[in-house]
Amino acid sequence: MSRNRLILLLLAFFATALAVGCGSDESSSGEATGTTDAAITAEACAPEALDPYKDEVLTVGTERPAFPPYFENDDPINGKGFESALAYAIADRLGFGRSSVEWTAVPFNSSFAPGPKRFDFELNQISITPQREEVVDFSIPYYSAAQAVLVPKESELEESTSLEQFKDAKIGVRDGSTSLDAVNDRIDPGEEPTVFETSQKLVSALKDGQVDAVVVDLPTAIFLRDSELPGSTVVGQFEAPGGDEWGALLAEDSELTGCVDFALQNMIDDGTLEEITRQWMSDVAEAPDLS
Repeated sequence: MSRNRLILLLLAFFATALAVGCGSDESSSGEATGTTDAAITAEACAPEALDPYKDEVLTVGTERPAFPPYFENDDPINGKGFESALAYAIADRLGFGRSSVEWTAVPFNSSFAPGPKRFDFELNQISITPQREEVVDFSIPYYSAAQAVLVPKESELEESTSLEQFKDAKIGVRDGSTSLDAVNDRIDPGEEPTVFETSQKLVSALKDGQVDAVVVDLPTAIFLRDSELPGSTVVGQFEAPGGDEWGALLAEDSELTGCVDFALQNMIDDGTLEEITRQWMSDVAEAPDLS
């Protein structure tokens, strides 16, 4: 066999081997692609395809008492208020009529504690945090809230224009809220913030002069100013460290998480979430930025 012929045969062999190898890679890749999870569909999230906490009922949790602008008249059932309206909209997207939605009272801190849940999802201005995500599921965010500083009537701090001016103040926050981290990170007060078990105790502390100011999310600050603490002042707002996005809370590894995401994403895409937000949160007054 001539040298040139041998070279041609070797080239042909390697070309064939390369082609077979490429074909094998393509086949393997195709098989791997075929194993990816199917996208969530409306059919997969229909009531008959789901296994809710109670048969044929969607159970929604929130705290009691329930305050505006999230709930009106301390009555989650009436569909009035941002999170009440949102819950019924999510239920509707999942095929549950209004009569198939039940509400249950859930203490704030117990909602994101480890363990089983007595609800399908909860709406209670619960911030999505890495620590909480270790033990519960969250939906995609449905609202992003700034923190705000609220001071009582005739406070010497009501004309403050910066967070620095609150370093020597006694500041109150709600137990379990992201406000505590926000205060420590952004204000770093000389005195450790006072933590109150409930929103009612926080409000009472400001009324009674136990604290000089409270830090809560902006919508709550506006509500407290207008309804609970006449004459008080929302001095301003500031961003929480890492942002403060709220999500629907579900039990860890809940089979409903993907479907709640599906419902919310559809509401984002068609403008329903924006409409609900505008209707119930648009009256929240502007507050100056505190730096």
